[in-house]
Amino acid sequence: MPSFDVISKINSQEFDNALSNCLREISNRFDFKGLYISVERKDKLITTIAPDELKLKQINELLQTHLIRRKVDPRVLRVKSSEGASGGSIRQLSELKEGISQENAKKIIADIKKLKLKIQIKIQGEELRVDGKKKDDLQEAMNAIKSIDIGLPIDFVNFRD
Repeated sequence: MPSFDVISKINSQEFDNALSNCLREISNRFDFKGLYISVERKDKLITTIAPDELKLKQINELLQTHLIRRKVDPRVLRVKSSEGASGGSIRQLSELKEGISQENAKKIIADIKKLKLKIQIKIQGEELRVDGKKKDDLQEAMNAIKSIDIGLPIDFVNFRD
């Protein structure tokens, strides 16, 4: 029976490359010279330190640009809050989102069931497994899942015949 998995994963290597390119551009830009600006990644938490809100916004836009260049969806980055830090600077925490949450999985399942395809969808942790008898039904389900906006990039893996 044909099947495939629906996942939401981050290519860590490409994300790190985008972050490195962003830091290199920050060090070379004239408007950032002499300022203390820091962008650090620890697991799924990114800490950005900038002197003011304007510079912080510029750094976030620069990071998004580099993510797009490296073909990493910028929606994987969820900006949390900004707070004051030492020396009058501003610290902002961002989180990397991975996996499909239960709410998003239920939304996907409900939207697919409206199509009345002869497929079965199961939630397996932070991913979905889609089974069906016909490849055509599975391809139609893939197209429908792509059109659903859950705020995360979605990939299809393990397509089995």
